[in-house]
Amino acid sequence: MRTVWLSGAEWTAVLRMGLGLWWLESWRHKDKKGWFERGTGIAWAADVAGEHRWAFVKGGFDRVVRPRPKLIAYVVVYAELALGLGLVLGLLTPVALVGGLLLNLLYLVLMIHDWAEQGQNAMMALISVVALFTMGWQVWSLDAATGLFL
Repeated sequence: MRTVWLSGAEWTAVLRMGLGLWWLESWRHKDKKGWFERGTGIAWAADVAGEHRWAFVKGGFDRVVRPRPKLIAYVVVYAELALGLGLVLGLLTPVALVGGLLLNLLYLVLMIHDWAEQGQNAMMALISVVALFTMGWQVWSLDAATGLFL
């Protein structure tokens, strides 16, 4: 593969780190007090799931999230932080890429009616797939520095 300025592996690392920064921004702009103390994030998701066009979304929400809203709020918020740090630092990169892909697909299904959100989640999922299958941890990563996943 011919590239300009950087190698293909370095461009893939740029994509990986950019995706990580995207996850960190998603974490940064969340109202943590609202999510953790007032349950605003899960309440919003409950409204979306309750009116969703696919019955399995509401059923899944009722079985998994509704019984444990506080726990799920922490899982969602801190998953975004962990994904961002993992991708920026290149630490456990394949795990972070698969985890991010799954979270984006979950968001994509939950918000199928919101086209603005669909674009963001689709692009983040696409970057995850590209970085995963091009082994985006080969350079500029703690994984590469330690020989992990090489």
